[in-house]
Formats: sequence, C-alpha cells, structure tokens
Amino acid sequence: MPDLPEMMNAVVASHPGGPEVLQVALKPRPSPREGEILIAVEAAGVNRPDILQRQGLYSPPPGAPDILGLEVAGRIVALGPRATRFSLGDRVLALVPGGGYAQFCAAHESNALPIPAGLSMIEAGAIPETYFTVWTNVFERGALKAGETLLVHGGTSGIGTTAIALAKAFGASVIATAGSDEKAAACSRLGADVAVNYRTADFVAATLAATESRGADVILDMVGGDYVARNYAAAAIGGRIVQIAFLNGPKATLDLRPLMVKRLVHTGSTLRPRSVAEKAAIAQELHRQLWPLLTAGRCKPVIDSTFVLADAALAHTRMESSAHVGKIVLTL
Repeated sequence: MPDLPEMMNAVVASHPGGPEVLQVALKPRPSPREGEILIAVEAAGVNRPDILQRQGLYSPPPGAPDILGLEVAGRIVALGPRATRFSLGDRVLALVPGGGYAQFCAAHESNALPIPAGLSMIEAGAIPETYFTVWTNVFERGALKAGETLLVHGGTSGIGTTAIALAKAFGASVIATAGSDEKAAACSRLGADVAVNYRTADFVAATLAATESRGADVILDMVGGDYVARNYAAAAIGGRIVQIAFLNGPKATLDLRPLMVKRLVHTGSTLRPRSVAEKAAIAQELHRQLWPLLTAGRCKPVIDSTFVLADAALAHTRMESSAHVGKIVLTL
C-alpha cells in the first residue's frame, strides 16, 4: 500500500475512567484483511457504547481494536483480498466493531455503504450506528407500520432523533420523551407529534391521552429500570417494546399481568457483537429502504456538534452532559 503511513493517530483510553483518560496515541495503521476495505477517516460518530468502553464497562468484541469508535465516513485508500464491491477513492460510510477514532479504519465491505448524494462527510459519519440500530429495532424487531404510533424515549439523543425522522418518513405518529421543556420543544421541531418532558409530566398519561387511550404500538427504550412497567402501561394491545439499553439499570420488579392481558412483545437486541453477515443484511435493507429517502433529502442525521480528533475528551464530556440534540461527531 504505497504512500500510506505505517503509523497513525488514534484515540484510546489509557485506563478506565472519565473523559480525561482519552489520549491520542500512535498506533499501527490497520491493513485490510480478506473482504475488507481501508478507509481514510474524515468523520467518526460518538456513541454511548464509546462512553461505556472508556469507563471499562464494555469490552470490544474479540478481534476488534482497543481504539474507540463504531462508525466512520471517509474515502477508500486500500482494498483487501477479494474486496470487490468498491473502488479506490469511493466515498463510503461504515459500521465497525471498533477503531473509528483514528486516521485510518478497516471495515468489512459488506458493512459499508456509499455515501448518499448531498450528504457531507460529517453527516455521513453520524449515520451508521444510529441508522443500523433504529432500523433493526424499530422496523424489524418492532415491526412499526404506517399509521401506528411510536413512543421513543430519549428523543433528542442520536438514536432518538433518528427514530423520530425515520418513523415519520414511513408514515407513523411519534411520541417522544426528553428531560427538559427545551429538549421537548426540539423533539417537536424535529417532527414528533407529541413531546413530553418526563421530569414534569407522566409519559404514560401523555401517551394514552395522545392515542385516545389506545397506547403506543411500538416503544423504543434505552432506559430500563422502572421504565419497564411504565412502558407496559403505555403500550397498546399487541404492542411491541424494544429494549436497546439500560440507563436506569438492567433490573426491574414488575407485574407481568399486563404483558399477558395486552399480548405484548418485549424484545431487545445489541448491535456491536453481531456477526459481519448479520450487519451486512441490515446494511442491504438500509440501502434498499432508506438510501432513496436520504438521497431525496426526506431525512438526514441531526448534528449537534463537532470536535477534532484531539478533542475527543470534550466530545465525551458533551455527550455525558446530556445537553446535546442529535449526533456528536469527531472530524479528521
């Protein structure tokens, strides 16, 4: 691979701790293996799993680098053996199991997609983790359909803003919760039909009021804890609750009778540990179902802020403040 440096700048956590443990270190540049592409990274999204990994609470899956970062956008600068889907110089975004906070990142070609026309590198770098997550959980596991109602918690997070946009694009109604009147107003501006400040209002009552007592058909929850029982109360008969995180803890004491009486489905998933083939299947659906919407400008990622790679600690501080609306992105 001529003209490529042997070493690169990358962000790692020197030891488990707060944002201050993040440091830029010289690391060997990865070489693409069979079926992989090497991307010169121009933008890398920041996500909650990055925070957990920095804190020592979320180890990378086997074979993944210790460099943080689960999504990137940039240009292809090298092709591994039998990587034939793209060409050198192509603009791509990719979902990766780690290694995104770096000048170069290897990705399996099947987990990468061409950047839709009209999107900047920063916007492209904000897509993979959230769009893959929302698609597989809200539309595949949750089976959200046009005319149904989605209740999404954390409506101003990267996941939340994406869920609002995609649910509306596919003809659903959206109820979003957020932690302040200002953030609830942001959810409304982004398209939520109803926005609830969960600190001052009961989201169960608000959901029932907005749906003529029917409840939400799909609930996307990253809170867990005491929200589990409240989600059951807010769900419609035949509702689907999809669990993707546990910000309030993974344990709950609850009455299971509503699960039976309402014929609810409570499911969940993780994305990072899935196989390359499973992620490839999601990528294919995204390309088929969502890329036309992105190209047409009918939806696009909401960008809260950008930070240069050396300021990754400031990006993590911003995320942990929960003041952000949309995605935080590192630029190179």
